[in-house]
Amino acid sequence: MGEVRIRRAYDAAGPNDGFRVLVDRLWPRGISKERAALDAWMKDVAPTPELRRWWDHDPDRLDEFASRYDAELDENPAADELRATIDAHAVVTLVYGARDPQVNHAAVLRDYLAG
Repeated sequence: MGEVRIRRAYDAAGPNDGFRVLVDRLWPRGISKERAALDAWMKDVAPTPELRRWWDHDPDRLDEFASRYDAELDENPAADELRATIDAHAVVTLVYGARDPQVNHAAVLRDYLAG
């Protein structure tokens, strides 16, 4: 398995990002396709809209969100597609739009993939 990193969509792409995958269901506001510098958009691997609304990026709900999101990913074929992408590249950067670099679904997804 390749190395998995995460980076905000609003931060400039780095020279060591490798294969960049947007893992949000919605396109980040105000970001052009050129600035995003993406290689793929795997929106189906993002949390369901219902789970995302329930969580609302509340740090106090992060552990419960992670548990619920992991359960969604266990049943989601898009997670297997993402694993195949990671296996095909030395470095994959999961790109997300959330503000908080610690409290976001991409960090949970990265941990899920590592587990």
